Amino acid sequence: MYVVPGYLYVRVGGALRAALRGLCLLGGAPAVAGGGSPDRAVLTYSGNRALGERRGPRPASGLAVAGGEGCLKGPAGGGEAPAAPRVSLRPTGCVCKGEGAVCECLCVCVRVPVQAAMATGAPEVASGPAPAPPSSRSGPACGSGSGSGGGGSSGAGSLPRAHGSKFNSFVMDEAALSLGTIDVSYLSTSTEYSVGRCKHPSEEWGECNSRPTVFRSATLKWKETLLSRKRPFVGRCCYVCTPQSRDKLFNASIPSLGLRNVIYINETHTRYRGWLARRLCYVLFVQERDVHKGMFAKNLTENVLNSGRVQKAIVEEATETSASGSFAQVDPKAISRVKKKARRILQEMVATVSPALIRLTGWVLLKLFNSFFWNVQIHKGQLEMVKAATEMNLPLIFLPVHKSHIDYLLLTFILFCHNIKAPYIAAGNNLSIPIFSTLIRNLGGFFIRRKLDENTNGRKDALYRALLYVHIEELLRQQQFLEIFLEGTRSRSGKTSNARAGLLSVVVDALFANATPDVLIIPVGISYDRIIEGHYNSEQLGKPKKNESLWSIARGVFRMLRKNYGCVRVDFAQPFSLKEFVDSQHQKPAPASLSLEQALLPTLLPSRPNDVMEEGTEAALPNSKDISNEHFRRQLIANLAEHILFTANKSCAVMSTHIVACLLLYRHRQGIDLSKLVEDFFSMKEEVLARDFDLGFSGNSEDVVMHAIHLLGNCVTITNTSRNNEFFITPSTTIPAVFELNFYSNGVLHVFINEAIIACSLHAVQSKRLRNGINGTSPNMISQEQLIRKAASLCYLLSNEGPVSLPCQMLYQVCHEVVERFIQYGILLVAEQDDQEDISPSLTEQQWDKKLPEPLSWRSDEEDEDSDFGEEQRDCYLKVSQSQEHQQYITFLQRLLGPLLEAYSSAAAFIHNFSSPVSEREYLQKLHKYLISRTEKNVAMYAESATYCLVKNAVKVFKDMGVFKETKQRRETVLELSSTFLPQHSRQKLLEFILSFVVL
Repeated sequence: MYVVPGYLYVRVGGALRAALRGLCLLGGAPAVAGGGSPDRAVLTYSGNRALGERRGPRPASGLAVAGGEGCLKGPAGGGEAPAAPRVSLRPTGCVCKGEGAVCECLCVCVRVPVQAAMATGAPEVASGPAPAPPSSRSGPACGSGSGSGGGGSSGAGSLPRAHGSKFNSFVMDEAALSLGTIDVSYLSTSTEYSVGRCKHPSEEWGECNSRPTVFRSATLKWKETLLSRKRPFVGRCCYVCTPQSRDKLFNASIPSLGLRNVIYINETHTRYRGWLARRLCYVLFVQERDVHKGMFAKNLTENVLNSGRVQKAIVEEATETSASGSFAQVDPKAISRVKKKARRILQEMVATVSPALIRLTGWVLLKLFNSFFWNVQIHKGQLEMVKAATEMNLPLIFLPVHKSHIDYLLLTFILFCHNIKAPYIAAGNNLSIPIFSTLIRNLGGFFIRRKLDENTNGRKDALYRALLYVHIEELLRQQQFLEIFLEGTRSRSGKTSNARAGLLSVVVDALFANATPDVLIIPVGISYDRIIEGHYNSEQLGKPKKNESLWSIARGVFRMLRKNYGCVRVDFAQPFSLKEFVDSQHQKPAPASLSLEQALLPTLLPSRPNDVMEEGTEAALPNSKDISNEHFRRQLIANLAEHILFTANKSCAVMSTHIVACLLLYRHRQGIDLSKLVEDFFSMKEEVLARDFDLGFSGNSEDVVMHAIHLLGNCVTITNTSRNNEFFITPSTTIPAVFELNFYSNGVLHVFINEAIIACSLHAVQSKRLRNGINGTSPNMISQEQLIRKAASLCYLLSNEGPVSLPCQMLYQVCHEVVERFIQYGILLVAEQDDQEDISPSLTEQQWDKKLPEPLSWRSDEEDEDSDFGEEQRDCYLKVSQSQEHQQYITFLQRLLGPLLEAYSSAAAFIHNFSSPVSEREYLQKLHKYLISRTEKNVAMYAESATYCLVKNAVKVFKDMGVFKETKQRRETVLELSSTFLPQHSRQKLLEFILSFVVL
């Protein structure tokens, strides 16, 4: 045995590897010598590629044991290491630079006391580390490695094969595990882990020699040469609206910086070393963070009260309440009363940041997050861009997606760990509860009304608006950072909700008022394996939302401490200049802004006069590009909000629970063997990467699938079949379980939604050709332009289900690109030239083209002159591939939109029974009860179509389309049918339009 201070080099046999794997899968660890909490087994890593990808030859055998170095996972107990000296198993040739540092190998880090390792005498000992070939290197282990972007290696390399003697009596009683990716696929003869074995061959050798999966055979054959490419770097800003910002804070080395686990802290993250530093590393870490009182805003309350706008609002409100009603004779007592009222409002609105409390909360969160999260991953390259943005002396606006209450603390915690000033967080006044509100306010949170027009007399509260506007303006003037949740509330569906751009409009107005020379916008994507709330089933079943209270918060914290919620991924998109975005909106010609009524009614009711379309065109004339023009201002803010939400949504990593839930609901609803589920999981995560979306997991596919099934809990049923002693996985069919699976499945919907829209449009166009007659042509022959127009109309219909494209992109161009992608996949085939010439559109098809007004054309006149869209594109006809794999893939895509389309079609059918005006709240309840009853009677194809979120979205779409007109009566919205849809045949047309996309 060769031992030097801090290093011990050994060879490890298959028996030890099997033991390590068993410990990892059990999620536990033996007791630690010398006291302290055991390290936790971690299944996932933040590697350069997705789980199970291993390319090239096997690396050289041999494991190096390095004391104090290596890409190790942090202990669950807060970094307190045991007293005994510790060593770590890692592959030979590892270039680790310390725990948590950049590491280019995929380490299996097993901390073992030196005495225990030497006492066994069993391992074959090498005289030193053997150099490993380049192929043995791979992406980082979770939270501490590099290469999660454009740099690093192409895949997660397999662990070395040990050819020496096996461990027959290796004692692990005092070993504490801290595992990265555990790969024992080479244990073909191991009996320690043989039950339910379902290793995909491609995960070992980078090939797919087993049965072809739907995903791989349908779409990835044309990209086989790209399967070993790097993990995509997400979050780049728009090259059309912000080209200068796109080139500013980014460089080629940014993507190669890789991922880091924020909650893994040890002595190497402090200035100190030694036993005491290991014990107190959390305390030392938070104490060394750069946070002090001078970083935050000063004299906010007085500056806001003394501003001209607030003074004017005070006088106006005092005038309204005084008996004279004249500005010249305002009662001083009335002014004093209004000033006191303004000061009370500011006491709730203004945050008083406490650096000491931020440090204390940072220490508490390190403890808490390590207890119920496996890791919190961030991309170090993205944080570098944020740090560079902070050096520009401009205010930063963080705009994250909103999925959980933990979002408030998570972002501040990450910025605190990286010495970035904590932002002021806009929170709803529903969280303004005793004790908790004080804590939030001292951490930078300020509370605002959820509806700014709340007033006892039903009028706009001018004073509150003035206070809020000047408060935001003052924060920006003092170059403070803000955190705003554009969605306004947590997403109950798992999808990104529509933007509520109230506070964003205040930021834009402050920029035009020269409160600051510029503002940097940073969209943020957040993904959870499992949210701490677990699910929102009670609200999705129509029960009213419970108000937050101190008791409910305390109960929630204790509940969290008893569970584990898996992994978290936070992605910071590239910062972009708000001033540059606004200038680009001034300079480029803005297309006509079409409402759903303008876009869809000409398609539904072609005989209806098109006067609405003309009004929309008039309003969009290019002579009003001034911020003083209310229409232009609203459109600018709406476009900005859509840009932010689209970028944040695209930045959200896809988690393992998202893929497993999606496969179980829309690919294997009747159940599937574990081995086949793992195969489809492996292929689907390749599909996600191929579409330039990132993953929030890595590791062995089988392990991660089991990890996801464990987190999904009672939503999944596992049975052991007698055939091959294999596990059979079935999704639960109860309504709450299906709702919960649908919530997590929606985390992957944004990856495939455009392709799903094309798949459903294919069905609609084919069905129409069969109904109207095909004039001797093949029923599979369809017009490309008809397909694109049909897809565009479906995009409008589903506009409330999440962003489909950027507002600066032409919707028809986006659909055209997806069709071209289908042609690349081989799903659609371009008809031969002879077939093109023989086909002439029928009279019905020619009339169909006229149903969409001319301003909706997906080609501009300039593009027609010299562009790629020539006559051959206009007249292009396509055939649908009849391959079984392609047909199964199309079916999968159609099922993704099945619940949405079923909810919308059921809502359209429910309109047939609509008679007298009814309040919106009552109508929502009746419609939801109708959908629930369809599900309970097994009439519905998809039980998840009865979620309350889909009910609200369907009614909102019908209001935007002009099906309903709404009026206000006693501060309550009342719905009644518009004159256009009073005739039964108009409602029938609406139902038929939606049903045309539904695959029965």
